[in-house]
Amino acid sequence: MPNYRKTKTACYLGFVTQAIAANFAPLLFLKFHNDYNISLGNIALISTCFFFTQLLVDLFCAKFVDKIGYRICIVASEVCSAAGLIGLAFLPDILPNPFTGILCSVIVYAIGSGLIEVLGSPIVEACPFENKEATMSLLHSFYCWGAVGTILISTLFFLLFGMDSWKWLAVLWALIPTYNIYNFATCPIEHLVEEGNGMGIRELFQKPLFWISVCLMICSGASELAMAQWASAYAEAALGLSKAIGDLTGPCMFAVTMGISRVIFGKYGDRIDLMKFMTGSGILCVVCYLLTSLSSNPLIGLIGCIVCGFSVGIMWPGTISISSKKFPLGGTAMFALLAMAGDLGGSIGPGIVGYITQAAGDNIRIGMSVGLVFPVILLLMLFILSIEKHNGKRK
Repeated sequence: MPNYRKTKTACYLGFVTQAIAANFAPLLFLKFHNDYNISLGNIALISTCFFFTQLLVDLFCAKFVDKIGYRICIVASEVCSAAGLIGLAFLPDILPNPFTGILCSVIVYAIGSGLIEVLGSPIVEACPFENKEATMSLLHSFYCWGAVGTILISTLFFLLFGMDSWKWLAVLWALIPTYNIYNFATCPIEHLVEEGNGMGIRELFQKPLFWISVCLMICSGASELAMAQWASAYAEAALGLSKAIGDLTGPCMFAVTMGISRVIFGKYGDRIDLMKFMTGSGILCVVCYLLTSLSSNPLIGLIGCIVCGFSVGIMWPGTISISSKKFPLGGTAMFALLAMAGDLGGSIGPGIVGYITQAAGDNIRIGMSVGLVFPVILLLMLFILSIEKHNGKRK
């Protein structure tokens, strides 16, 4: 009997690795700025480069992963993640231009992060677990716990050993994907569909319901990251907190509540209707955006910001589970395109909030009020899906 628990553990650690890749470098932005004399404009390019690389990897996966094979690609994801984190510690000092060294490292571990993002979900979906929706939600919760762990452990490490020891921490974080190389190399890996039987990109885009799934993913990514990426700035601007405390009360607490949402559905998903849970979460998300943008009480605004993490928790894994049921032959192409849509939303959401905030004279509340559009569209898509589901039952 294949040991699928080992597969699940490997995917859990894969999502933790993805969280490290996404959250570690931003903690060092000011350090890079001061030590290597990199302009803040160039510093901003680091995150852009990370997410753009992930988008390219999503496209690559949709086309080529089935031909290369899951195991080779998922092992490569851990190799790239480890190599990128180790490179971050050494390349800025080895290469003539430190910024080039940082970007090279970020691109390498972003390739690993993108591969994990696309392949982790279908690998778990293909395993013979009883409640797939709950298992998927629990899997995605490990990204949240990875983000919380990265922020808390890094903050503690810097307090104990000082910011100058960040290179040692980069190498220590690399031990997780290094260990996980063995897990993915030896665990059982199944395929969702037989080779050559999966739906192609063109075939998927010919399905109107798939476009609804894409819209759901874009809105999920935008609703999540528009709040998550501005949570620290909101905590500082609304409450006058320091950067360190702002990080802990903003992004860190946001990730905690998001993880709690996914764990609750992971534990009780067999008793909860996914569509109703997602609809309730969408309504809560609208309320949270209203609180952060309209409340004159900064503490209530911050509570809205934190609770928003809970409201968006189910959106990304829930959309994947709904799509898997609607398109059982979707295969790797479906997971890759959904991941790309989520990343696209994650890029658009914070950008729009930032642009509107700047246009409104750095009024972050006005920027947050525009972010409200994403959960509203998500609710509209869920309403269309529920009508389709109801009509399907009547037939």
